[in-house]
Amino acid sequence: MSGDKKGLILEGGAMRGMFTCGVLDVFMENGITFDGAAGISAGAVFGCNYKSHQPGRALRYNKKYCRDPRYCSIRSLITTGDLYGADFCYNELPRRLDPFDRDTFKNDPMEFYIGATDVKTGNAVFHLCDTMGKRDMLWMRASASMPLVSRTVRVDGYELLDGGIVNSVPYSFMERRGYNRNVIILTQPSGFTKSPANMLPFRLLLKAYPKVVEAMSVRHEMYNRQMEEIDRREASGESLVIRPAESLGISRTENDPSELERVYDIGRAEAKKRLQEVRDFLQR
Repeated sequence: MSGDKKGLILEGGAMRGMFTCGVLDVFMENGITFDGAAGISAGAVFGCNYKSHQPGRALRYNKKYCRDPRYCSIRSLITTGDLYGADFCYNELPRRLDPFDRDTFKNDPMEFYIGATDVKTGNAVFHLCDTMGKRDMLWMRASASMPLVSRTVRVDGYELLDGGIVNSVPYSFMERRGYNRNVIILTQPSGFTKSPANMLPFRLLLKAYPKVVEAMSVRHEMYNRQMEEIDRREASGESLVIRPAESLGISRTENDPSELERVYDIGRAEAKKRLQEVRDFLQR
């Protein structure tokens, strides 16, 4: 339909995001484009490669560095306060070890939003990335800063943590911006429901941020409600949803390269199977 804005919406899920990487690489290889995208946590840090036109990059660097203690380790958590090393992940890796193509990212017209959680208010906040310079990288880090194993990130007057705490799948955010033809990539299978979290660690370690503790106590309700709403959008044809057929069975902090590639390949296979359906949905 004339005037439709086509959106790409990316759930997080830590290393379940390798499924998303597989889907997005098939999209890139087949010329599937969108007017805008919004990602949360892993959906943001892996999905940005879509705007920089770098298929294979996310899988490549994750396989190469997943066992590097600078990338993700208890040692990093103890010495820096971040399970995923901030300087390594958001400076050394994208600038030197596996360069992120900032020029292509800046020149591609697709809008790219990322979401994080304001720890003082417990609200979702979003940022439009345009250069992938230092400021955008801070927002990327904030979006993927998992509670309990990450420091809060200060940027633009906010103090932030993982966007998935209060908004796991930002379809409503995109709809409010006029994106009315959306492809939503999820990392859990149909029918998955989130259970309540064990709140004791959050109450102990995040007592300085009562709004985050409150949000974590009802996060399962938020997530399950979003899944119900996405199911309704899928059934009505408003949105097209791509997700794994069954649980991916991968650890959030998986460091086995073969497991990362296994989940990536599942994403590729699902995208290839749905490719014509995606084309038809975006062109109708």
